[in-house]
Amino acid sequence: MNKVEIYTKGYCPYCHRAKALLEQKGVSYEEYPIDQQPELRDTMIDRANGGYTVPQIFINDLHIGGCDDMFALESQKKLDTLLSA
Repeated sequence: MNKVEIYTKGYCPYCHRAKALLEQKGVSYEEYPIDQQPELRDTMIDRANGGYTVPQIFINDLHIGGCDDMFALESQKKLDTLLSA
């Protein structure tokens, strides 16, 4: 089973787009809302090698980047491979 994690903020349109793509694919994910749990922000930045914008997305502990990065993987037909690994 894949482990997908996404750090988000409630008002972030990119976060909503990223979650919608995962939901469209039927992928469950663990969401970390850093606007509600600000103590997770430092963890996110460390895991994302300095990435401080949201969303920050991880698939099986591999940092894939943000929303645009995930959509780029989708358009290159690489996202499903990562999600099925």
